[in-house]
Amino acid sequence: MAGHFKCASMCASARIKRPDDLENTNRQMAGRFGVIGCLAVIAAVVMGAAADTYTVGDSLGWTVPPGGPIAYSVWADKETFEVGDTLVFNWTGTHNVARVSTKAEFDNCTANNVIGTIQTTSPANFTLDTNVTHYFICTIESHCYLGQKVEITFGNSASPLATGAFSLVLFALAVSFMSHM
Repeated sequence: MAGHFKCASMCASARIKRPDDLENTNRQMAGRFGVIGCLAVIAAVVMGAAADTYTVGDSLGWTVPPGGPIAYSVWADKETFEVGDTLVFNWTGTHNVARVSTKAEFDNCTANNVIGTIQTTSPANFTLDTNVTHYFICTIESHCYLGQKVEITFGNSASPLATGAFSLVLFALAVSFMSHM
């Protein structure tokens, strides 16, 4: 007993923890890192699962726009597209949609190098599979020349959901590390 008392007083004065105290500290640290790990996994899932579906032209749909090509430019500019998002082209009447490979084909309304196949049935869905600019045109008669085409570029900023999740993880890490000091 005297040896234990001597060790306890020496440990306390030297700020050295006893073996059972070290075990409790290790459990507490493991628990904190487990919580941080869970938050990191949740944030990764939330950031990766944020794919959206967009109806091209909203209520206008996929048609020859009454105001010319500006209609689809304005629509696309107000959206923030990301890899994994889906575009839905809805139309009635005689239309189609083709993804063309170059800006020149888009500008000149030619479909020499179609990526995939020309979709002739509405609704037509396209998944944005790469973060390069996507060009879509209607190949029926003069529809493309009259403005039935859309250029899809990718957002420069992260979505609010992804930004919020990332901020939450950073905050949790800061609180965790501050509590260890």
